[in-house]
Amino acid sequence: MCGIWALFGSDECLSVQCLSAMKIAHRGPDAFRFENVNGFTNCCFGFHRLAVVDQLYGMQPIRVKKFPYLWLCYNGEIYNFKQLQKQFGFEYQTLVDGEVILHLYNRGGIEQTASMLDGVFAFILLDTANRKVFLARDTYGVRPLFKVLTDDGFLGVCSEAKGLINLKHSTSLCPKVEPFLPGHYEVLDLKPSGKVASVELVKFHSYKDEPLHVVCDTVENLPSGSFDLETVKSNIRVLFENAVRKRLMAHRRIGCLLSGGLDSSLVAAVLLKLMKEMNISYPLQTFAIGMENSPDLLAARKVAAHIGSEHHEVIFNSEEGIQAIEDVIFSLETYDITTVRASIGMYLVSKYIRKKTDSVVIFSGEGSDELTQGYIYFHKAPSPEEAAEESERLLKELYLFDVLRADRTTAAHGLELRVPFLDHRFTSYYLSLPAELRTPKNGIEKYLLRQSFEDSNLLPKEILWRPKEAFSDGIASVKKSWFSILQDYIDQQVDDLLLEKAVEKYSFNPPKTKESYYYRQIFEKHYSGQSNWLPHYWMPRWVKATDPSARTLKHYKSATQE
Repeated sequence: MCGIWALFGSDECLSVQCLSAMKIAHRGPDAFRFENVNGFTNCCFGFHRLAVVDQLYGMQPIRVKKFPYLWLCYNGEIYNFKQLQKQFGFEYQTLVDGEVILHLYNRGGIEQTASMLDGVFAFILLDTANRKVFLARDTYGVRPLFKVLTDDGFLGVCSEAKGLINLKHSTSLCPKVEPFLPGHYEVLDLKPSGKVASVELVKFHSYKDEPLHVVCDTVENLPSGSFDLETVKSNIRVLFENAVRKRLMAHRRIGCLLSGGLDSSLVAAVLLKLMKEMNISYPLQTFAIGMENSPDLLAARKVAAHIGSEHHEVIFNSEEGIQAIEDVIFSLETYDITTVRASIGMYLVSKYIRKKTDSVVIFSGEGSDELTQGYIYFHKAPSPEEAAEESERLLKELYLFDVLRADRTTAAHGLELRVPFLDHRFTSYYLSLPAELRTPKNGIEKYLLRQSFEDSNLLPKEILWRPKEAFSDGIASVKKSWFSILQDYIDQQVDDLLLEKAVEKYSFNPPKTKESYYYRQIFEKHYSGQSNWLPHYWMPRWVKATDPSARTLKHYKSATQE
């Protein structure tokens, strides 16, 4: 995890512009580099480094003797860089996994490069010999990327929008900053003036398609074409374990977020099992956050005891949570209600990890709810086919919601996130299964995933079959949800009259509650006029919901009520 930033064709002094690059310094607390591009005085790269692999040669932009005309700035981890080296006979000059991008590009161009990378990434690749700039982002947008491109060809690119919004440019008072689409690459011509012109934006991978890099995967071909239940369950276990194993690539200590729900518990259990097999010398640190006696804390305690991790509990009160709201919204760059609620706990636990431990690479369970139909409203899906379509829609929009939350809250404290449920091969296999197999069964969501691990003894049965609890709710007590605590506080902060006139003030995505008005106010304070970064609020479907919390749905039933 790191922060990348680049400008092409800047009319303003670069020493002034580079102050914007410092807005993302939290993403790379270990080192910073600012480098001009030879022959293009108005083009430059900025890089904030979190050193996870190759402590000696990991600075960027990456340049190697073999390709002196290539410049690479990337944020991410390429898990199959050694397999690609073996497959194509690449001669690496560093231990940096991202170096493979230069070799792939030299061998087969940008299309093959983006398609063959098994990992999470956002990158800027400059080819001065052919006068091209390439931008690319991984399938689910696990690593963030924003860009601004003006009519006269000034291009700014950054890991977070906050590094672009204050750029100076002669012809535009407020250039439009927008997220770069996941699963796409863009080709731009670089003119002698340093300005650029977009040539094409191409979607290189759809999450339903088996990725091209399967040809050099460490897992051999699985039995396919058969949807026999035992075969399916075995394939799910094999692919998920492989997804965790490949993400163990790190020279820094590994930890794991643990809410005590199914997803994070499975990640932690498989992670610890593999760390033992690989003889990793230190114990796995797991981290849970919640208010006193919250369901998540109690469940996480059970899981940690079962798997034998070094467990840490972070207990916070409502005042600490409320005080963090503005910092959280600034970090997130969104005003989505459920994203803000869920981010507060994750932001506070990440802060604890950074201050109190030496864990830097943090595993988490994001992506499972979208992939395996884990949200409670899936019980109301009219048909398996519509449930499958909804699952795909959620995956497509992950970069706007859960993946955004997970990246920004951890990156704000210089941590690197790893999300095995969003492994390309695991997700494409799961989505290839018949729609009927993937739906909730017997009133239980994620039934197939739970069933697949039932005989593994990885988790206690009551955790494996624990009902869905939204992270933003599970951190509080059953008696009073986190969203209720927030609403009670905000009710005193926002006047009724302000809410009545909200549509006049905020015509796009107008707030309909005091809570959403409060978040929007804070967002506009830091990112005025950028409300279009969020196309719509996250809300459950097929139910008449006025609030995104799972606890407001009729199906919700806490363990303490049973």
